[in-house]
Amino acid sequence: MAITILAIESSCDDTSAAVIRDQVLLSNIIANQDVHQKYGGVIPELASRAHQQNIIPVVSRALEVANVAVDDLDAVAFTNGPGLLGSLLVGTSFAKGLSLSLNVPLVEVNHLQGHILAHFIQKPNEAVRQPNFPFLCLLVSGGHSQIVVVRSHLEMEIVGQTLDDAAGEAFDKCAKVMGLPYPGGPLIDKLAKEGNPSAFKFAKPQIADLNYSFSGLKTSFLYFLRDRVAENPNFIEENLADLCASVQHTIIAVLMDKLIKASKQLGIKEIAVAGGVSANSGLRSAIVAEGAKRKWEVYIPEFGYTTDNAAMIGITGYFKFLRGDRASLDVAPVTRIKE
Repeated sequence: MAITILAIESSCDDTSAAVIRDQVLLSNIIANQDVHQKYGGVIPELASRAHQQNIIPVVSRALEVANVAVDDLDAVAFTNGPGLLGSLLVGTSFAKGLSLSLNVPLVEVNHLQGHILAHFIQKPNEAVRQPNFPFLCLLVSGGHSQIVVVRSHLEMEIVGQTLDDAAGEAFDKCAKVMGLPYPGGPLIDKLAKEGNPSAFKFAKPQIADLNYSFSGLKTSFLYFLRDRVAENPNFIEENLADLCASVQHTIIAVLMDKLIKASKQLGIKEIAVAGGVSANSGLRSAIVAEGAKRKWEVYIPEFGYTTDNAAMIGITGYFKFLRGDRASLDVAPVTRIKE
């Protein structure tokens, strides 16, 4: 018997709802919030208010596109964390109310686990290539940079992670000091295609084991620009493409060095990437190139599954539902998840 799940994602500034039947995605609706652009970052209070406005229309549209009635749902899955507390509360509260009214199970989902399992989303009448277990996943988003060993759909181990800033934060902060609007990561990626990645050299952090650090890169870049602008006020404008290309090259090199090291240490050649930064064209190209060189089997998500979306919450909720995981109505969202 087919299992139909409505999934809700509201961890940051995108309100999303999706419908999954077994592993097949029937709809995935996302409402973005443009209000944060003029502030140079996400304002939590504004994000939670926008979620309140968007969640009912988004859920209704997801059900309509999927051609599924609420009475056909077998469960409601939702993001329980990590994320912004106010945003999570909106999605959690809505999911609880819907679950209670329909008398169907409630399934809580780890947002980061969802990013990884996005590789298992199937499409109607189309076979999708999936990683084989165990595989390594480079999880890179705005707030997280991790290397994860994935042994099964729900058995994962973090073997390396950032000790401070994440790769996405490094992109956005470097963009900000160059005067680029938020979100800066995609703009750096776009401008980097026109620049020389070897134009400027930036020091790479030397961190033990498989862990990352990006705060030093961000700080050194700030001081680098300060000194150059003091000599030439037009330095950033005259060298913008080269600066973007050099910053992107450095960040990607740091990510790839540890991923290569992890693959060698663990003897795993099934390699996946996930999270918002996995949309970066430079990172995608680097992983494909290393894969060809090192005989990796590489898995890169569709662009629609890289940013925050409910489809990844739905597929994770599906596997948790099969395992018998159920959330109680007193479950509370969490801003941070240790594991």
